[in-house]
Amino acid sequence: MTDVIEVLGAAGAELRHAKRLLGDAGETAWGQLLDWLVDDWFRLDVLGLENIPADGPAVVVANHSGAWGLDAFVLQRVFARSLHRPLRVPAAPLVFRVPVIGSYARKNGAIPLDPLLGLEHLNAGELVGVFPEGISGLEKPFHKRYRLRPFSPGFAITAVRAGAPVVPVSVIGAEEACPRMGEIPALARLFGLPYFPITPLFPLPSKWRVTVGEPIPAPSRPESYAERSAAARRLCAGTQAAVQALVDRERRERDSPFW
Repeated sequence: MTDVIEVLGAAGAELRHAKRLLGDAGETAWGQLLDWLVDDWFRLDVLGLENIPADGPAVVVANHSGAWGLDAFVLQRVFARSLHRPLRVPAAPLVFRVPVIGSYARKNGAIPLDPLLGLEHLNAGELVGVFPEGISGLEKPFHKRYRLRPFSPGFAITAVRAGAPVVPVSVIGAEEACPRMGEIPALARLFGLPYFPITPLFPLPSKWRVTVGEPIPAPSRPESYAERSAAARRLCAGTQAAVQALVDRERRERDSPFW
């Protein structure tokens, strides 16, 4: 009996080891795919990185677009490679449930989504990246591409509490790479997804550009709750206007989505 238990224990250890190796290989492959997409498929340009603070906290706020939300992975990869600073991105629980991608996201800066939106990381002097349009940004039909949906003010409340500047960022190209041409509610229910888009199985080779705008200083933290709420609303509105202005400017400057 003891021999059987030892054999089963050894087999279980081998299976766990094999699973860990397969997981590591999958994460490496996903990282390599992202690098290839960024450099060769999307031919991504990055402008304005000097606007990201070299140290200390900041809330990076970007538009959210493209049917599958690939922009979050691309933006995180750009920051890691160019600035050597991790970008902590609050992500929905669904992201962490996806095999390989979930573990990769966790190891490369994704954090569980909570009402404080990474406040503890800001207090530790880190960068936190948010997409305040949320899932509604991904659900936009193609004919409404790059028209920002209303921003949720949570990031502004967190920025005020942490005293962190807000850095507006525009991401151009994701709408054309993964255009949303419709959705299939039955598949969304089957897989437990917020929605299941009709979009190309593999991203189209659109030209991407990430543009980082000038930081917006966080207001001094008011004493009263009413004043803090008002300050957060103003910061939210100002940030959305800044991101939309960047998006509109960068769209005007390109000749074609696939140039």
